[in-house]
Amino acid sequence: MEFSYKFGFIGAGNMGFAIMKGLCQSFAPEQITFYERNAQRAEDVSARTGIAAAESGIACALASEVVILAVKPQQLANVVPQIREGISGQQILISIAPGVSVSELKEWFGSDCRVVRAMPNTPALVGEGMTGVCYDEKLFSKAEQDMIQSFFESFGRMAFVEEKLIDAVVCVSGSSPAYVYLFMEALADSGVRYGLPRDMAYEMAAQAVLGSARMLLETGEHPGLLKDRVCSPGGTTIAAVAALEEYGLRNAVMKACDACYQKCGNIR
Repeated sequence: MEFSYKFGFIGAGNMGFAIMKGLCQSFAPEQITFYERNAQRAEDVSARTGIAAAESGIACALASEVVILAVKPQQLANVVPQIREGISGQQILISIAPGVSVSELKEWFGSDCRVVRAMPNTPALVGEGMTGVCYDEKLFSKAEQDMIQSFFESFGRMAFVEEKLIDAVVCVSGSSPAYVYLFMEALADSGVRYGLPRDMAYEMAAQAVLGSARMLLETGEHPGLLKDRVCSPGGTTIAAVAALEEYGLRNAVMKACDACYQKCGNIR
């Protein structure tokens, strides 16, 4: 299905750029614009995507039917006054700022503002993002809802969640690529310790994570069952799993998510 909407990004940092890059797979660059206050960054993003930069935040907002607020929560106090007059109830405002509620956005941009709150992650850059999305369906037409779904699926998968669960999405999906990279780095370091070339170790670790994730998604089986299938009785893998349990891998991951969740409530 083709859509003729114009998309405008306020901010082109890591997450905004990742979404823009993914969006180009389904939408023409001419349908997209962005504003980035760092001139060098704006030039770089345009060169890498073919997307033209707007001269200002307000110009970007006024030229767009769908405005994506892609700045850090700490920057909103400065950004909102710059674009407020360019946001109306006729547009769709997509916010990817963690810790900022729909009600707060409506307070800043007007009660008639139609808000989609979302939590994507950086694998959007390679079309493998995961986004938790919430919005009031009554405020959007069927065509707009189809467009919203197409928007998020252009760079990966999406799941509808209640707004009260968005902070949990940050823990499990939004921030978790960093945990996974840390895990892969540790795996590769271990391979290097035992003689593997570093590039090969990174490739093996990355492919193992990619393949394991795909198996989980495509089979729909419980991760514990998939783990059991790798663990032969008395074998090497169960010995490694026992060591991970001894040193608290599960607890460390859950504590990391606790810290992430608490930060969401106090991010500004």
